[in-house]
Amino acid sequence: MKPNIFNIATKELNQDAFLTWLLQYSDIGCKNTNTPLNKCGKEFITSLIQTQIPNFDEEIVNVEAGRQWQNIDVWAAINEKYLIIIEDKTFSSFHSNQLERYKQIAVDWCLEKKYIEPICVYLKTGNESMRNLDFVIKQGFSIFQRQDFLKILEKYTEIENDIFTDFKERLTKLEHSNNQYSNKIIGDWNGADWQGFYQFLETEIGLVNWHYVNNQNGGFWNAVLNWDYWDIFPVYLQIEQGNLCFKISTDPEELEMPKNITRSQIRNKIYHLITENAKKEGLDKVKRPDRFGHGKYMTAAIVKKHNWLGKKDDKIDAIKIAETLKEYKKFLKRTVEKTAYNNVYSS
Repeated sequence: MKPNIFNIATKELNQDAFLTWLLQYSDIGCKNTNTPLNKCGKEFITSLIQTQIPNFDEEIVNVEAGRQWQNIDVWAAINEKYLIIIEDKTFSSFHSNQLERYKQIAVDWCLEKKYIEPICVYLKTGNESMRNLDFVIKQGFSIFQRQDFLKILEKYTEIENDIFTDFKERLTKLEHSNNQYSNKIIGDWNGADWQGFYQFLETEIGLVNWHYVNNQNGGFWNAVLNWDYWDIFPVYLQIEQGNLCFKISTDPEELEMPKNITRSQIRNKIYHLITENAKKEGLDKVKRPDRFGHGKYMTAAIVKKHNWLGKKDDKIDAIKIAETLKEYKKFLKRTVEKTAYNNVYSS
């Protein structure tokens, strides 16, 4: 199999370089160097601008592009009129207030140069939750995802350039792996399969959020299905790349812990409440976890992976699983709502 430079050089800086290279190729001076590549670069620029100016149809003539201007990943000045800034992400996400800060830098530059409002784009070739992407949009950035990029790149079959071909094949491979969860046996699932499955659940039943949790055991892909309250304590269902967990938060930063009661006592009370109501409702798969934790976010009860998702040699029935998860969400909500306020701390 032919080596692919982007399978070897997987960091975002290498993707930044490809984006800048493609943008620079869209300048009129490169038209005769590689006409199809110049045309592809122009379509890429047009698509980026159209995320914020839908009726944009100007000819792309003059393009200057570069990397790491004021920590902005990629920038491009188009036709001495438009400025595009790109926050380029593969598998990581935004942090702190970087998007707000980058937009303000671009706005100030455009005012000084008498350009129109900047085109701020969050380009994501990995996967990210809808909640995160909604936040990005609220910061004034439009979203340009892997699927959007592939629609452009796949048109240009006539381009004979190893850099272009390797990048396109890399994105194609990522897209393919993201959509294989329903065709693979559960025992062969990897991180890409969990991400694809969570994206399905996001559209089918709604999720609070999903993301990667890095911990001392190697980390896992986590999805939070709901966020309800038992008295003052948040309770929720969480998939931890395996078991379906009934969780409770006792984070003092989020709430004022009552005096004379410990986290363990709170956890034990919600455990008994959940398991007793599960028995009454015939939900015999809801069990005590193998061990109880003592942190801010604790698992009170679980449904083991094979009892909600399937056995390791099974392929999933995604629609059926979504319905099962909906029922568990309803069960947890019923359980915590039926407990009177003054019963929460009683012995």
